[in-house]
Amino acid sequence: MKFRIMYLEDKSKGLNGPARIGRVRLSKTGETLYYAGRTFEALRNSGLKANFTDVETAQPFWIAKARKDGGDRLYKGAGDPPVIDDDVREEYWRDIRGVPDPALG
Repeated sequence: MKFRIMYLEDKSKGLNGPARIGRVRLSKTGETLYYAGRTFEALRNSGLKANFTDVETAQPFWIAKARKDGGDRLYKGAGDPPVIDDDVREEYWRDIRGVPDPALG
C-alpha cells in the first residue's frame, strides 16, 4: 500500500466543512483510503460535492492529493484553513508547498 499526504474535508454538515491535511494510506486500486483509524470508500455519481464516504458513519468527504498552491478546498476561499497533522507538517511545507513552515517564523 502507498501513503500520500492528502487533504480531507468533512462534507457532512455542508459544503465547507472542517478540513485536515494528513498522511493517508491508499489501497492498491486507490478506491479505499485509510486515515486516523477510519476507512473511506470512493463514491460513484453520488450527486454530492464529495468523492469518498466514511465506511462506518456514511459521512461524505472530499479527499484529494494536497496541492502545491494550497488551494485544496473544493470551494476556494471558504471555511477555515485546514489543520495540518503534526507528523506531516514539515514534509507538507517542504515537499508539497515548497516553502518554509510559516509557523516557524
